[in-house]
Amino acid sequence: METVQTAKAHGGTLGVYRHASTATGTDMTFSVYLPPQAEAGAKLPVLYYLSGLTCTHANVTDKGEYRRACAELGVILVAPDTSPRGEGVADDAAGAYDFGLGAGFYVNATTPHFSKHYRMWDYIADELPALIAANFPIDPARAGITGHSMGGHGALTLGLTYPDRFRSLSAFAPIVAPGQVPWGHKALGGYLGDDRAAWRAHDAVALIEDGKRPAGDILVDQGEADNFLAEQLRPELLRNAADKAGIALTLRMQPGYDHSYNFISTFMEDHIRWHAARL
Repeated sequence: METVQTAKAHGGTLGVYRHASTATGTDMTFSVYLPPQAEAGAKLPVLYYLSGLTCTHANVTDKGEYRRACAELGVILVAPDTSPRGEGVADDAAGAYDFGLGAGFYVNATTPHFSKHYRMWDYIADELPALIAANFPIDPARAGITGHSMGGHGALTLGLTYPDRFRSLSAFAPIVAPGQVPWGHKALGGYLGDDRAAWRAHDAVALIEDGKRPAGDILVDQGEADNFLAEQLRPELLRNAADKAGIALTLRMQPGYDHSYNFISTFMEDHIRWHAARL
């Protein structure tokens, strides 16, 4: 693991790191915020934040406004990239923003053009947590996961699939049912092929219908002025699935907020506190 840069922030340390990933076969970059409590040698809870379409680790690192709350509460935050990158990594043929580079969708691709490198599911579920545990003072039994948009989709599917690994779960404007919306049709079809039965393992609503349950309750914030709300996000589908399954879901529709980091940064502290209380 290579240290790219570090800086002092709110009494703790924000670092950017790079390593050669066995899951993706590429170098992967991520950021870690260590609160000041880490200097005392204690094992701390960790929160993984998964970003959305077009993003790298840098978007939330620069604009997420999480450091003050993490410093106060003693939470480590880890922000990985959204896809493999580098020479030889396949991209969308038309260079579209919603597929390929910057749009790994947190799945293990099985289609020939993408299966070599696009293995973000294994990277987030297994490789990155092991790397973090080996190099930072985390308590692996106190890990939570959150994310935005495509990353909210990833957080929900990983949290539902591995409730033993991710003890707390939240999301900002997540794609809750990719099997029912255009973004998901393109991504899941492109990465996993045409067999829609294979898509269900990467669809939060389908996972709930198929019996998956989180470790506890779920928090979702969604802006009512989000221009992707009606066509791509459809939070009502998650609310209906959670109600039928008896899952405690707090779905907060936030008037006037859009899909941007203006929205995310406004409610980030609420999410940090939510996770800290459960971890």
